[in-house]
Amino acid sequence: MKMYQVDAFTNALFKGNPAAVIVGPSWLDDGLMKNLALENNLSETAFVKIIDAENYEIRWFTPTTEVDFCGHATLASSFVLFKDFTTASTIQFHVKNLGIFVVSQQADGKIKMNFPVRRAKKVEDYPEILTKALSKPFKNVYLNSQAYIVEYHHVQDVLDEVPNLELLKQLGKIRTAITAQVNPLDVVITAPDLHYDCVSRYFAPANGIDEDPVTGSIHTAIAPLWAEKLNRQDILAYQASARGGKLYCKILDDERIEISGYAKLYMQAELYLD
Repeated sequence: MKMYQVDAFTNALFKGNPAAVIVGPSWLDDGLMKNLALENNLSETAFVKIIDAENYEIRWFTPTTEVDFCGHATLASSFVLFKDFTTASTIQFHVKNLGIFVVSQQADGKIKMNFPVRRAKKVEDYPEILTKALSKPFKNVYLNSQAYIVEYHHVQDVLDEVPNLELLKQLGKIRTAITAQVNPLDVVITAPDLHYDCVSRYFAPANGIDEDPVTGSIHTAIAPLWAEKLNRQDILAYQASARGGKLYCKILDDERIEISGYAKLYMQAELYLD
């Protein structure tokens, strides 16, 4: 059985977020999928079931659990499918509880993914653990079904934050994202020809991921948040993990969002599952 490892939301090796991808005509046993994800020890291993050349189902596993949505592993899986499994330029993922993701690949390799917006609402009442776990002052706290999204005053505070992961783990399935608007003076992450609108980091220690390198799913909330604040539809986001990654986000009609990025193949491997 073949397995791919792909760096997502980057066009350079050893950047972005690595994901493993396994494609087949049927699902593997759940226990085997969990063991493979644990063995890979990546933030996500994606399993793709072929329906036909343009339609697929997808599931995502961290080293400790199955999750309901993963953006970077969807990007990695799309890259693999366009590379080796279909000649179509547009495919569809049929996703439990989330409907259909339409994904297309442009001529330059950029992959566009159409996701539902998972909007976050501002909350005044949030766990004291959050305040204790984060060392930098923050402005606002938002919450969606996935995570607390904490808005910081300054990009530098997002970059410098060293959270108490043991405390964040006590939040259970609710993860934690931190974010700030990028000021043009924030040259530390602004390339000469590229200006980001926002920067973020993402922590999910209860799911076996202390810090996720680049998280497509949480940008279905972060990008709409900044789009509203900045009064614009297009948001260029940077996730400031050690590896780093770029997410091109566009707010669409009907509570949909297009999140796009590049991917780079790192490895193809043969699995021996006797």
